[in-house]
Amino acid sequence: MITTSGLTKVYRSRGREVTALDGVDLHVREGEVYGVIGQSGAGKSSLIRCVNLLERPTSGTVTVAGQDLTALAGRGPRAGRELRQARSRIGMVFQHFNLLSSRTVQDNVELPLEILGRSGKERSRKALELLDLVGLADKAKAYPAQLSGGQKQRVGIARALAGDPKVLLSDEATSALDPETTRSILTLLRDLNRQLGLTVLLITHEMDVVKSICDSAALMEHGRVVESGTVTDLLATPGSELASALFPVAGEASGDNRTVLDITFQGESATQPVISQLARTYNIDISILGAAIDTVGGLQVGRMRIELPGRYEDNVVPIGFLREQGLHIETVEQTEPAQQTQQVDRAPSALVKEEAK
Repeated sequence: MITTSGLTKVYRSRGREVTALDGVDLHVREGEVYGVIGQSGAGKSSLIRCVNLLERPTSGTVTVAGQDLTALAGRGPRAGRELRQARSRIGMVFQHFNLLSSRTVQDNVELPLEILGRSGKERSRKALELLDLVGLADKAKAYPAQLSGGQKQRVGIARALAGDPKVLLSDEATSALDPETTRSILTLLRDLNRQLGLTVLLITHEMDVVKSICDSAALMEHGRVVESGTVTDLLATPGSELASALFPVAGEASGDNRTVLDITFQGESATQPVISQLARTYNIDISILGAAIDTVGGLQVGRMRIELPGRYEDNVVPIGFLREQGLHIETVEQTEPAQQTQQVDRAPSALVKEEAK
């Protein structure tokens, strides 16, 4: 549904150049919720604004629903009309709502339809229908100043849906909201994704957003996508920075001559007593150094760091047992104390440090 290829955006100011996007390739499938995560300055906002050409890319292409939007930019009146039509099928939700304070809630939702030249009767019908969809049917005649932050964002979502878009873009839509309101907005986005078949591309710096509703995710650093894929695949990928950031586990080995493993559980395996079975079957003492469990996209997922006595070569059979249970196993290097500290304590990305703050 959304494809960017070699997408580059360079900002020029006072003789200086800043590269916000550096050859970004992104592939968002139809009907999925795709999260782009990264620290401030990673290029997330530039990316999402280039997807609907609010920002014109310096180079590269953006294709939405099979249409190359970059080919329409600046190509004459006809291409301009086609670009406007293409944009009308892409909804956008902003961090700070961007509602018109002088207009009622209903009038704010009607605005895109007004621009599209729809009749007053049609605008009113559609706006009331959308306000009911987002749970604000009783606020049609209210003004933005009379609404809470969560209600304002619901109005923003209703307005973004006015043109019956195939794609919904969310630019840090929950970062200005409290945790409880954030959860309600994320639930609404997931419900809309399922009910309307919307493809949702959202940017965020919050790992909880990815955990809550994303089917796929990409990690951006310095204008580049350094890792991407479905969330379940990333969790099963050895060395995945996103997986480590989603489920950080820490803990140092108790001494030399130990084998330290990171284990990822998904689905039914997350509720099975696999570690106790391992201890009983092979009569070994197992130390749990750290663990985390959560629900990702409705699937229970967990990560655990354990320590087995002896070197890796001594534990080939127990490790094989764990793999036979359908678990994903990653060995943490323990050859020397210095290396042990480096391997175990290394931050999966600066993003984890930011989340900890």
